[in-house]
Amino acid sequence: MLTKVLSNFRALPFAVLLIIATALPVLAGPFEDAVAKFANDEFSDTEEAVDTLATSTNPLAYAIVSALQDDRLMADPDTRKVYVKQPDGKIIDALTGAPVDGIPDSAASVRLNNKLRRHVEAALGSLTLQSPDPAVRIQAAQSVFKTHDENMLPAIDSALQKETNKGARLAFSEARAAILLFKEDATDAEKLEAINIIKARGDQEALALLTGLSGQQQPPAVAHAAANATAAIQNKLAMWSAVQNAWYGVSLGSVLLLAAIGLAITFGVMGVINMAHGEMVMIGAYVTFVVQETIRTSFPWLFDYSLLMAVPLAFIVAGAVGIAIERSIIRFLYGRPLETLLATWGLSLVLQQAVRTMFGPTNREVGNPSWMSGAFEVGQITITYNRLWILCFTLAVFAILLAMLRYTSLGLEMRAVTQNRRMAASMGIATSRVDALTFGLGSGIAGIAGVALSQIDNVSPNLGQSYIIDSFMVVVFGGVGNLWGTLVGAFTLGIANKFLEPVAGAVLGKIAILVLIILFIQKRPRGLFALKGRAVEA
Repeated sequence: MLTKVLSNFRALPFAVLLIIATALPVLAGPFEDAVAKFANDEFSDTEEAVDTLATSTNPLAYAIVSALQDDRLMADPDTRKVYVKQPDGKIIDALTGAPVDGIPDSAASVRLNNKLRRHVEAALGSLTLQSPDPAVRIQAAQSVFKTHDENMLPAIDSALQKETNKGARLAFSEARAAILLFKEDATDAEKLEAINIIKARGDQEALALLTGLSGQQQPPAVAHAAANATAAIQNKLAMWSAVQNAWYGVSLGSVLLLAAIGLAITFGVMGVINMAHGEMVMIGAYVTFVVQETIRTSFPWLFDYSLLMAVPLAFIVAGAVGIAIERSIIRFLYGRPLETLLATWGLSLVLQQAVRTMFGPTNREVGNPSWMSGAFEVGQITITYNRLWILCFTLAVFAILLAMLRYTSLGLEMRAVTQNRRMAASMGIATSRVDALTFGLGSGIAGIAGVALSQIDNVSPNLGQSYIIDSFMVVVFGGVGNLWGTLVGAFTLGIANKFLEPVAGAVLGKIAILVLIILFIQKRPRGLFALKGRAVEA
């Protein structure tokens, strides 16, 4: 039989065989038939074609339906050819994907009506579920979960059977559960299983879905399971909310620690109430701005390294300004705390006005490098990279400072002067030199705090004023001159602040913190961790 068929084909002319060979791929299957229907210019044929493409595995199906939605699908009724105008202006053959030079004049856009547009949207959702990119499939499944469109159930079932990616498979299961939960003819067993899946998801969208179900008439078993799942999700979200507030508190605490740690050194060693400490933070932020502006204009490829360059520069500039302040003003006011406070407060106003004159009164833009941009999720909490890096940076600065105080000669001299200035002077320590270097060190640390704060706050002449009061509260609460006390005080106040804000509001929360600190200082005037030493304890 096969020999007879082959002999019949040999008898045909070569031109006829060529025509048959050319036509065979076009007539090969449902995808080709569906594409050809677009040339009929009939709404019913277009609807059938879209429905067929929605279940097609051909990689061109998504491009065709997307082009139809955007009025970029052209069909020629004379040649029965269909063309896709791509977003970049190029044109391809819808059937083969091969590029073409142009579209014939007889071709026209394939028409749509409102009913067809709904079909197209559903088809695009179905085709997105078949994307080769797992992230796209997960996003499409999340969209179906929110809409719980019953028409998408066959596409979800089909995608779920073929899915191998663990994350996408979970997303498809959740989307299927959302559909079955609201499907009228779904069995009680299917709905109970769907409730368990949605309960395991446990986020705000799952809670909203179950809350929406409570407004409908449901069998007692389903209603009871939904109520239990809702309560469980609410408890879980409350726990994650507490964790999120704790993270916000730790983040705020790291900022307070970075701003206060320099103040703790100068306050502990010199006993100086430096109201211009916030302006050292501001100077560090403006150094960061100048560094980034220079890099933007001259070396744009170095932008990701701008903060690494700004840190030592901010330390040097702020430290130099601090030493100049100590040598020119502070050293004449030792032992007169009220005059020191007034002098440094006036100096802060001078520094603010100087910055306004040089850079203007408006906020300056300081960008985030790529490695500090974005966020990631842990459970139900969101952690931004800039806050995480600031926390790591703060702890690194704290560790380096502790090592410097413990293992360097300057650190030994600073500790000696802190505990007993007269005894240190009698042992040959130049206390005036230690004072100048201590003030410079504290100001330099405030400068690098400005580098970090430029990533989360507005760089303006008033930047330092936002943190000076909180910095003093941290230092007094933790124990004057004690770095470990400053660490504990900063994180304690940061976390307490973030837990009070949702209850009392931002302003009342700060007032409550201030009142609590005042009451605490009444009981422990030296703070959480008081320094030990003969002069200190006298």
